Amino acid sequence: MARYAQWKDWSRRNPKWALSIKIGSGVLAGGLFLLLLFVSLVYFGAFGKVPTYGDLREIQNYNASEVYSEDGTLLGKYYIENRTNADFEELSPFLIQALVATEDARFFDHHGIDFRALMRVFFKSVLMRDESSGGGSTLSQQLAKNLFKRKDHGFVSLPVNKVREMIVARRLERLYNKEELLRLYLNTVPFSENIFGIKLASQRFFGVSPDSLNMDQAAMLVGTLKATSYYNPVNHPDRVLERRNTVLYQMSRYGYIDTSLVDSLMQLPLGISYSPDVNRSGLAPYFREELRQELAALLKDYKKEDGTSYNLYTDGLKIYTTIDARMQQYAEESVAEQMKILQESFDQHWKGRKAVPDKLLTRMIERSERYKVWKDQGLSADSILARFERPVSMTVFDWDEGEKTVEWSPKDSVYYYMSLLQAGFVAMDQRTGKVRAWVGGIDQDYFKYDHVLASRQIGSTFKPVVYAAAIEKGIDPCKYRENKLVTYADYEGWTPQNADGKYENVYSMAGALQESVNAVAVDIFFETGMDTVRTMARDMGFDGDIPEVPSIALGAMEASLWEMIQVYGTIANQGYRPDPWYLVRIEDSAGNLIVDFQEYTEPDWTQVYSRQTGSIMIELLESVVDSGTARRLLYQYYVPGEIAGKTGTTQNQSDGWFMGFTPDLVAGAWVGADYPEVHWRSLSLGQGSNTALPIWGRFMRKVYKDPAFKKWQYHKFADPDSTVVSILDCYPNLPFMPDSLLLGQDEFLQKIFMEIFKGRDSMTNEEREEIIRRELERIEMEKEKFEKKQDRKKRRKEFFDNVFGREKQDGG
Repeated sequence: MARYAQWKDWSRRNPKWALSIKIGSGVLAGGLFLLLLFVSLVYFGAFGKVPTYGDLREIQNYNASEVYSEDGTLLGKYYIENRTNADFEELSPFLIQALVATEDARFFDHHGIDFRALMRVFFKSVLMRDESSGGGSTLSQQLAKNLFKRKDHGFVSLPVNKVREMIVARRLERLYNKEELLRLYLNTVPFSENIFGIKLASQRFFGVSPDSLNMDQAAMLVGTLKATSYYNPVNHPDRVLERRNTVLYQMSRYGYIDTSLVDSLMQLPLGISYSPDVNRSGLAPYFREELRQELAALLKDYKKEDGTSYNLYTDGLKIYTTIDARMQQYAEESVAEQMKILQESFDQHWKGRKAVPDKLLTRMIERSERYKVWKDQGLSADSILARFERPVSMTVFDWDEGEKTVEWSPKDSVYYYMSLLQAGFVAMDQRTGKVRAWVGGIDQDYFKYDHVLASRQIGSTFKPVVYAAAIEKGIDPCKYRENKLVTYADYEGWTPQNADGKYENVYSMAGALQESVNAVAVDIFFETGMDTVRTMARDMGFDGDIPEVPSIALGAMEASLWEMIQVYGTIANQGYRPDPWYLVRIEDSAGNLIVDFQEYTEPDWTQVYSRQTGSIMIELLESVVDSGTARRLLYQYYVPGEIAGKTGTTQNQSDGWFMGFTPDLVAGAWVGADYPEVHWRSLSLGQGSNTALPIWGRFMRKVYKDPAFKKWQYHKFADPDSTVVSILDCYPNLPFMPDSLLLGQDEFLQKIFMEIFKGRDSMTNEEREEIIRRELERIEMEKEKFEKKQDRKKRRKEFFDNVFGREKQDGG
């Protein structure tokens, strides 16, 4: 009462001051009331639900799922946020010190809200405009911000979000100890280049795990948190160096570093050891994209404990594949090396001419997104095409620089991309069906279309199917067939032609396959029967449409590399068709098995044809490499060991193929433009032996140089038995000899000369003798050539056997 009386007395003597105090008190009380009301509204969810204690107990960051090769290499990730969590034990103590010293010096003293820091911010930052006073948000508040993204509430967004973060911070402090909060913070905070968590950041910028970070490295990473784009260590090293030194000073200020060390630490360079994003520069991007689509559908059938399906992008799954990272690297290098050379050759080949036909160019322009947008805006076709002629700045793919900025018209850009050659390559272990390498194109960032799965005409790579069907039917591989131009009246006057335009000599199957003689392949096709060949093609692995026309004998049908690898895997397995596969198992983030696909340890595959036919086919395809269209594998690429395979070239040289196999691996390469209308004008430049085969040759050389696979070059195909040797005991080709019996020659030559004089009854004896003499000389020359080839082959094998055998002994 006395105090009240004193106040009344003072008020009478100082009425103006008393009124001011009353108004001020009212305003303060009203303000406090409104503040409490505002906090209450946020607390009880008037501006959206505030995470409960239950929600906070179940905190789980979005974790990237990782794809691994069979040899344990990380191929890439699938994610919404690129993050991999680290445990507290994995955190360097320097990280904790740098973080606390810089972001929240009283972290270990407060309980989520640092009222002292708030007052400092209010007086220094707000009233005195001192920007060096720091922020008022604690690490716990920043963690709340990282875990639960801010929402838009109009002009009250900032205060609503700040209060919400304070409430969440207090709850976090009650649920978790300080170590757990630091772990959560460092796993959620975003670093430069849109990566989340300290584990990825330390790997990206220093190539080490978080527990291996030294003092200046920890200071640098913590320093970048202030503004991750502005302080990007790769793009702005000078800024980051200055910021790192600021953090080192803070660590010294709060006693984490001896002051005598600070100056020397500040003189150190950043020491960046940058590892680019594996998803952009990593291995097997085309394979990972195909796998991603398959996994997204597959995971719907597998449930977590709470009954929800696994999420490929958030659940931190571990996905293990059959890809071998070393072979994948060699495959990508081989494609890049060959395609850069080939593109230069292609551009020079078309210099001064149009590689892309006008009609195709116009069609592609009209299909472009840019054209459609302008058309929707009501522009006429002429005005749109005129705009396509105007130069603009753009970034395009480039073999030398990866990408380059140019001033081109959109029309120039379309032409440029249409004239680029593409490639596909895939390799598989035919004994197990495991896919070892997969290259779907020349650059997945620019070209999304996967040429492992794309269907293109396959050319002469189909011929082994015809030969296998014929041999399995019982047709003699040594039956000589005339290489002649034939018109098939029953098939609309179809006249199959040889690529080289030559029609001479007679061929066995081996000779016709070695030189890829179309006329003989068609003759064998008709003797075998169209239905028999089509059935064999389906059984060997062709899944798509197999036209019921004789031109399929020459590969006038479409198939993908994926199908072709199965077909040639069947040949490599002597008639047993492999089932290619690449997904081994999937584990959750804790390493628990979700699904295991390893069911191929004992393959139970379909036998398409007999082992005898299989042995003959391997011998025939070996001869293509030893003496035929694929022989440059030996004299140009020096690939050792036993190899079998077949080249293929389609009409107009639009597609080049090579499918080949060794005792350990079957692999295939395709090369061509995205549209067949864009092609080579020259057979010598555009044939498969010049475009696709070099990729295969480069790949196998790299594989054999790898110590892990070097022993493969000593491996052999199974030796043919005496029956197979006998069946194939004939010359690959002989000079053409029509009819007439010549006495004094052996039965074989008598039959041959019967063909020479057929229909030539008017010839004199002298003319006949001259022809016989000339043909006998040609036969002798061919015989000598054949025997020399066989001798060279034998000596080459003996040489490599001696050299590799000696190396093998020396190496133990």
